[in-house]
Amino acid sequence: MNTHSDTDRFQEIEDKVTSGKRLGFDDGLFLFESNDVIRIGQIADIARKRQNGNHAYFVYNQHINYTNVCINHCRFCAYAKKSGESGAYAWTAADIRERILSRIAEPIRELHIVGGLNPALPFDYYEDILHTAQELRPDAVIKGFTAVELDFIARNSGLSLEDAIHRLKAAGLSMLPGGGAEVMSSRVREQLFPRKIDAGRWLEVMEIAHHAGLTANATMLYGHIETCAERVSHLLALRELQDRTSGFCAFIPLAFHPANTRLSHLPSTTAFDDLKVIAISRLLLDNFPHIKAYWVMIGEKLTQLALSFGADDLDGTIIEERIFHTAGATSPKGLTRDQLRHMITSAGYTPIERDSFYNPVSESAN
Repeated sequence: MNTHSDTDRFQEIEDKVTSGKRLGFDDGLFLFESNDVIRIGQIADIARKRQNGNHAYFVYNQHINYTNVCINHCRFCAYAKKSGESGAYAWTAADIRERILSRIAEPIRELHIVGGLNPALPFDYYEDILHTAQELRPDAVIKGFTAVELDFIARNSGLSLEDAIHRLKAAGLSMLPGGGAEVMSSRVREQLFPRKIDAGRWLEVMEIAHHAGLTANATMLYGHIETCAERVSHLLALRELQDRTSGFCAFIPLAFHPANTRLSHLPSTTAFDDLKVIAISRLLLDNFPHIKAYWVMIGEKLTQLALSFGADDLDGTIIEERIFHTAGATSPKGLTRDQLRHMITSAGYTPIERDSFYNPVSESAN
């Protein structure tokens, strides 16, 4: 039950939101430490409706996870394999061609291409798979390679990051997914992913990519060992970069799935956690156009509810997602457009099929 002091504080935060004033670190920390998820959601819904009305977006997309070989060995990852280990793979351009062609009759508008850090793959490998994707899907946006992958691809190939981005753009890359940020905390990094680039480098790579004309998403992996204060700091670091570049189009909270990882002793996130993170993200990231409720991570039913807690985007059809399902995600590996539309309309919102840049897609174009 709220104390009188808590009630006053919530009212102060709501007044800030309704008057367009920016929330600060202390506001974010108060919200994360509060158990009143309904009140938090109500305020987030104000911000969500002011920014996106009653619309809820989705995209017809296909995920391509080109390799699971990775040198980082992050403790939270169930997907990565060592080179030569049973189950390790690296798809060739021909393999990727086959997967794209298997769905060529479908109106896919976005190819989401991500994988591990595989030192055996030369730079022209990435150009080849982009050329293949662009050739087969000339009207689809290619969203590929996290900031972590971009940094590795450049270093592994002996190129500057700027040169690597220039060449990948020329091969067809238009947008970056937001993965690899995890939680921007040196404490968490040291314990869970010490080989991965640090927060400063992740932000630097994203800033360089934004200035090169690549739009991007941003993420936060939550529900493991991070603190409330570390969550707030992460969100504010993203907000600060967005103030400078306006290069992010959406934020995606990623719920940690512990199964089959070296953190399998940790509990999964709860619906309470998931809704609170989505709502507070909407409130703190006032300069982000969109907040996603990623149904792959939190399931279809909770995703519907998240639309009333600040989220305005469900991501997409996905078709085949490997990384989070390897870690125990129990959601389907793909949904149809009709299923996504039903999820949205039955929650009381208006479904908008979009492209990667949130331009509505007309029914006649499908």
